Amino acid sequence: QVHLVESGGGLVQPGASLRLSCAASGSTFSTYALGWFRQAPGKAREFVGTISRSGFTTSYARSAQGRFDISRDNAKNTVYLQMDNLKSEDTGVYYCAAANSSGTPIDVVEFSSWGQGTQVTVSS
Repeated sequence: QVHLVESGGGLVQPGASLRLSCAASGSTFSTYALGWFRQAPGKAREFVGTISRSGFTTSYARSAQGRFDISRDNAKNTVYLQMDNLKSEDTGVYYCAAANSSGTPIDVVEFSSWGQGTQVTVSS
């Protein structure tokens, strides 16, 4: 199991940028694919993007393509979510998650460890 802690959320205006971080501990970070999910009030948790163990492969939800970028630093046990041109519909609690996978999983059930989440609010 890996322990995950997100940070970097906040209140921003539409069009702004935010970078979320997720620090991991407790297990070998580089053996996990890392994903980002979000959950808006009253809605199900949805996939945002994922990055492979090596960091060479990423996969994004259609809503995130072209605006969000996931990267990881295996030396720092940290994964990042850079979010640009934020929209009001990006509002929600953002979670990072770890999956013991060699690919780029996108389904919630594939992830075994979850952080506590960080709130992102996009509003004018």
